Parts: sequence; C-alpha cells; structure tokens
Amino acid sequence: MARGEGITIRDVARRAGVSVTAVSHSLNGKGTISEATRARVKAAADELGYQADAFARGMRQGSIGAIGLVLRSLDALGDYTPAGVDLFERFAGIVAARALSKGLSITLVPDLLRRPVPPLAFSMDGYIIMSPHEDDPVAALLEIRNIPYVCYGRILARPEFTHWASEDDPLAARQLLAHFEAAGAREVVLVPGTDRNSWNHDFVQEYLSWCGRHEVAPRIYEQPEQSGVDGGRQAGTRILADGLPDAVLCLTGRHAAGVQQEFLAAGVNIPGQSMIAAASDSEHTRSSRPAITAFELNPAGCADALLEMLQKLLETGSASGPSLARAKLRPRGSTRRE
Repeated sequence: MARGEGITIRDVARRAGVSVTAVSHSLNGKGTISEATRARVKAAADELGYQADAFARGMRQGSIGAIGLVLRSLDALGDYTPAGVDLFERFAGIVAARALSKGLSITLVPDLLRRPVPPLAFSMDGYIIMSPHEDDPVAALLEIRNIPYVCYGRILARPEFTHWASEDDPLAARQLLAHFEAAGAREVVLVPGTDRNSWNHDFVQEYLSWCGRHEVAPRIYEQPEQSGVDGGRQAGTRILADGLPDAVLCLTGRHAAGVQQEFLAAGVNIPGQSMIAAASDSEHTRSSRPAITAFELNPAGCADALLEMLQKLLETGSASGPSLARAKLRPRGSTRRE
C-alpha cells in the first residue's frame, strides 16, 4: 500500500508563515534568513514532526521492505539493556526472524520523540510499537505521517484502535490471584509499575475486582519500572511496615526479586509466611532463592499476529484485530506450600 505524503516542507512553510525557500534555507543553514525566522521555522518543523532528510523524501512513495520496531517501555526506562530483563531482546529477535521469512527486515528505532530522529525513521514501510503508553504520542506522530503501525499491547485512550496483539493480561491476573487463593492466601498485595500502559492497567483492574469480591481492602504499592530490584526492596519495606500479607503480586520480575530479598532479610519465611509471584518472567525470578513463580509471556505468538496484521495493512489498508495470546504460568518455590 502506497503511503500518503505525510508532512512536507510546504506544511512547515504554512505553519511558520514563510516561503518554502525560507524553510529550506532555515533548516539547511543557508541564505540570509534572520535568526527570528530560523527559530520560527524550526519550531514549526518540531511541532509537525518534520525532518528534512533526502533519502526519506526519496523513499516516501515506495517500499523499502523494512519495518521499524519501537520499545516504549525501554524509551521510558531510559535504558535499552536493563539487567536481567530478556523479554524485549527475545521479542526483537523473534520479530526479526519472523519478518525475514516474510521478506521484510526489522530496524530497531530509539525514541521517535527525541531529536534528532534517526534519518531513516520515517522511511519505514510500517511500525510495531511495543507497550504503547496511554495516549502514545509516537502513535500520533506515525498517524500524522500516514505510516501504518500495529501495537504489542493496546492503547488505553484509543478503544477504537484494534490493530494490536497481546497476551490476555486480565486472564493472567485472574490466574495468578487464583493460584494464591488455592494456596491459602486471603490478603494479597499488588506492586504495579508506574508506566501508563495496558499491562499495568489491566492487572490493577483485575486486582481491584478480586478485592471487591473477597471483601478485602486493596493494598497497592506503585514502583517506577526503572527502580528495579532496589525499588522492589523499597516496596517490601513499605509493605512490611503496613503488615505482612499472605501474598505479593509484582508486575516486574525485578520488583518481585527485591520484595523477596527484603522479606527474607526481615526473617519472613517464603512461601510459608508469605508468597511472591511476578507477572513477567526474567533472570531475576529464575535465579532467586527460592525461585519466584512467574508468567512466561508469549512473544512468539504475539509477533506472528502483529506481523500478519501489519502485512495486511501494508497490502490492503485494513486488517482484523485485536489478537490475544496465552501466557504460561511457571509455579516455583516462592508459592509452593506443602
């Protein structure tokens, strides 16, 4: 599918109220343009997300056989190689291998909202956005430029947007809570992250529903994803100060490992006195002692669905969605009560 023209130099000229020549000279540092005009042109270009790049302009109407992948959780984290977190690397590798079998290549693109944007960023045929934020500006930017995209996880503020795939997070939350309950838990604490994405949102909503059905007061201790194991230990300290619960459900493996470390340091027997589980498996959950019960996500199933969806969009302009995959619960020592 041929893409639309997106943002052009003429759009910038109209926004800045100057000629096309003035825009060209301002952005390329040529001519005798006043500093005030250059500043106005640059501001207009930034507002529109315009980037002057000869190769991108030349490829605008054709296909280069490549799609971009943006990892919004890592954009927010400010760290593209978080220690012990392998989901993003696994997903990127799986998408790349699956894409090759479809005659496509994958380009990992850092935060599209930062300047300067990589020169080829807006030449991609389409994009996969992993873990989009609540009303993600990256999605809005791609729409302005008429670049098709699909999402690993839904966009919370866009219920009408259906081009997404994900694990069934509400189901996973219910399964973990049922797992705790079957082991005798009556009071469960939740430690979600602070990123405003569907993953955190869905687990919080299912947890609140569970508390309502069981007539127990919710106990939620948000921790920023970037706080890692130390953030988990901080959450553990706060939880213990408020009273030891029967179980703790953390969204990230690093937080779960930190909570467990803090509990063990305080003399809490795990799983005898309190159980711990994570909504996402990682090296931290697997290497902790006891090893921590966690959900093994399904990036392969989601990658297949997303690539098929995106290929349909590129070929026909439409695709069916969303698509839900199943994560697999890995019970381990942190919840195994004799």
